[in-house]
This record gives sequence, structure tokens and C-alpha cells, in this order.
Amino acid sequence: MAHELPPLPYDYSALEPFIDAQTMKLHHDGHHAAYVKNLNTALEKHPKLQSQGAEELLRDLNSVPEDVRTAVRNNAGGHVNHTMFWKIMKPKGGGDPHGPIADAIKKVFGNFNDFKTKFNDAGAKQFGSGWVWVAGKSGGELQIITTPNQDNPLAQGLFPVFGNDVWEHAYYLKYNNRRPEYLAAWWNLVNWEEINRRYETFKSGKLEPALAAH
Repeated sequence: MAHELPPLPYDYSALEPFIDAQTMKLHHDGHHAAYVKNLNTALEKHPKLQSQGAEELLRDLNSVPEDVRTAVRNNAGGHVNHTMFWKIMKPKGGGDPHGPIADAIKKVFGNFNDFKTKFNDAGAKQFGSGWVWVAGKSGGELQIITTPNQDNPLAQGLFPVFGNDVWEHAYYLKYNNRRPEYLAAWWNLVNWEEINRRYETFKSGKLEPALAAH
């Protein structure tokens, strides 16, 4: 069963002025599509892996044959990361968090502004391409982490509640080398309803977001 590129849940221009339509088209139709294509190509060599979801592959990379392990790590990661990314943004999003995720942020980080500062600072300091995440272990508290390239917290036994893409292809057409400006603007797009749904999955003790199975 081939992995498939999910459609964007909104138009390419829906996130303007914070993310421009050209970036969204290239990001989804170019980069995300390539991760899906390359993942399927890698799995052709090992048909038994084709029935596994992308998240399942990432949770147990050591069981993936060595000849395709790096390709699966990079491309399953890119697929899972971006499937999440499109959903945790929405037009006219942003504002202060609400619901369970707001309580969790307050408990761990004190207040939303302090949390945003720490999150943005971590994203700005991620060297090269990568992601900045809010993630946590089952039964534990949330933490801010960064990962290089398309690595996903699932490979560390963590649940990725949400994250922001700090690869240059996510922002360079509009923001050039001003990554901190992009990170600050991104909060105007956050879909707190979707993040609360993911947080509730995390609190249930599951490690499987079940968002990008195929």
C-alpha cells in the first residue's frame, strides 16, 4: 500500500500574509510530494515494510533494513512532519492558547509569552535545517526540543504535539534569512483546536498520532 500525499486543508494563499502562496505550493507540491515519492521508492526493496504506517517506521528505525534506513528516516520523517504541519495551521488562527494545551503550557512554562520566547529562540538557534517541537514522553510533561533535518520526536520515544518547520524552504521566499521574523509571524496561524486534539492523544498515553499512516 503506497503512502500518499495528503491534500492541503486550505488554498495555497489561505495563510497569507504570513506564509505566501508560492511558498505553500512549493512546500506541499514539491517538497512534501518528494518525501512521499522517495519513501515509496525506498520501500519497494522491502515489501513487508509497505504495510506499516510512516509513524510506525519512525518509532522503530532500528528494525528497518540498513540499506534503506536513512532513506526511511529522512522521507518518512518528512511525510509525518509535514502532514502534521499543514493541520496545525489554519487561516485566521493564532491568538492565545485555550483548552488543555493552555493549562499545560502554563504549568510547564509559566505563561504563554515566556513559552513563545523559548520556542522561537530554540527554533532560531537550530543550526541548519530542522524543526522545533513541543513534545513529551507518555505520562510526562511537555518540553521544547529541536531535531535536525526531517527527524521526528517519535524516533526518540517522544510524542510530537506540535512543531514548526525551520528549513529554509519553509520561509526563505518571503523572509529570506530572517528566520526569527518567520518564527514570530507563524503564531498568527496556529490551529489550537488541532493542537488540543493532538495533546489529548498524548495524554491518553498513545505514541501513535495516526496522522500519516499512508
